Amino acid sequence: MAIVSKPITANRYRAEPSVLTALRTPRLLTREVLAGLVVAMALIPEAIAFSIIAGVDPRVGLFSSFVMAVTIAFVGGRPAMITAATGAIALVIAPVAREYGMDYFIATVILAGVFQIVLSLIGVAKLMRFIPRSVMVGFVNALAILIFTAQLPQLLGVPFMVYPLVAAGLIIMIVMPRLTKVIPAPLVAIVVLTIATVVIAINVPTISDQGELPQSLPELFFPNVPLTWDTFTIIAPYALGMALVGILESLMTAKFVDEITDTHSNKTRETWGQGVANVMSGIFGGMGGCAMIGQTMINVKASGARTRISTFLAGVFLLVLVLGLGDVLAVVPMAALVAVMIIVSYLTFDWHSIRLSTLKRMPKSETTVMIATVVVIVLTHNLAIGVVVVVVVIVAMVAFARRVAHLARVERTVELNQPVPTAYYTVTGALFFASSNDMMTQFEYADDPDLIVIDMSASHIWDASTVATLDAITYKYERHDKHVVIEGLNKASTELHSRLAGNLGAGH
Repeated sequence: MAIVSKPITANRYRAEPSVLTALRTPRLLTREVLAGLVVAMALIPEAIAFSIIAGVDPRVGLFSSFVMAVTIAFVGGRPAMITAATGAIALVIAPVAREYGMDYFIATVILAGVFQIVLSLIGVAKLMRFIPRSVMVGFVNALAILIFTAQLPQLLGVPFMVYPLVAAGLIIMIVMPRLTKVIPAPLVAIVVLTIATVVIAINVPTISDQGELPQSLPELFFPNVPLTWDTFTIIAPYALGMALVGILESLMTAKFVDEITDTHSNKTRETWGQGVANVMSGIFGGMGGCAMIGQTMINVKASGARTRISTFLAGVFLLVLVLGLGDVLAVVPMAALVAVMIIVSYLTFDWHSIRLSTLKRMPKSETTVMIATVVVIVLTHNLAIGVVVVVVVIVAMVAFARRVAHLARVERTVELNQPVPTAYYTVTGALFFASSNDMMTQFEYADDPDLIVIDMSASHIWDASTVATLDAITYKYERHDKHVVIEGLNKASTELHSRLAGNLGAGH
């Protein structure tokens, strides 16, 4: 039987296990509760650090993380994904707080949420597949660089003891995961450095020096800004940048979780949910945010969470911990948070993309696009401007990509009446970043027999994105102890595949 371009159905997005199943199963419920607690502890230091990057009080980031985690648990399209205040969003809207004040800052967050809702309704999530891998890598690398440079004010013109404290924090976060991953390394670093500064009475800047910490539940906040065209022109560019960055990072994270869990998520609903969460965050005086790759990996990969329960409890536990430990948080040295953000920057950067071996194998055109994306964003030192510029360039690519992406198709035939039961896939058409992203969803990883043959004789590989997709498909089958054979590649496709396969970091 041949299956061609299977239609998306409601069952495709059904979460396994469901929330009701988890609530009825003590073992699953315990896993979700513990995962939520671990994520909440990991969220606290980063939410405070991101608040400082944005130039607002720590409570703004903490409230935002609470509101967004709880909201997205109900309205998001990807179960178990964590949404909270992030460095990317902080970098985008930091100029608003600095130049126009808190009211304009909150208005920007609310408008960004509205933009995301509108963009979801016009189908922007479906256009994500047209963004080439090289642009994605460039965006991630630029984000990492900006996160690191945002720490420089906390490292220049400060007491000397800040430097050994930062160094100690880095050492703890590098060594700790090798010993145990039960307790988040950033949390351990912050606790150790805080105890050291209090016991030894080291005089260094602390969180209390950066602004007010929360003492009560978040309250409604309606920004006092004039509802005029001038106001709109001030905040709209930052709000659009925030909306685009949030969608980009959230859908990238959702794709990672899809691959880890071998499930599908509703990207359009996730985009809409991010918008709702940002609007709610703004209404309660939060700084907004998006999905967090690091915390999501802690929740899904390290803790094994699979449902919305863990996301909801991460927000609840965060608020409980913050209100109960407010006085303790006030004495946390800024050096500890700087160390955390340096590690975040390091882990965010795609080091594989700049290895000499990778640069030699990659087509020069794709390397140029990646570098250009980094340069545009870093030189403007503003993700909002940088992303808008990049998006404008991509629009021209999308116009062409949309015309040809639908020409690629996958047909599946299963032969059980032979010595080795085999699933045969025939891939037809031009394969590049737009069409290859869809190809991953056309394979039955769990249901196929132990041998899978992918016939590429009627297709052509055009870029590294397709090779990365084939690597990811092979890796997903290997996780199910199944063997993949790729055959029928033409000469040009064979050369590109042989040069890049296994060297793009896909899947692993």
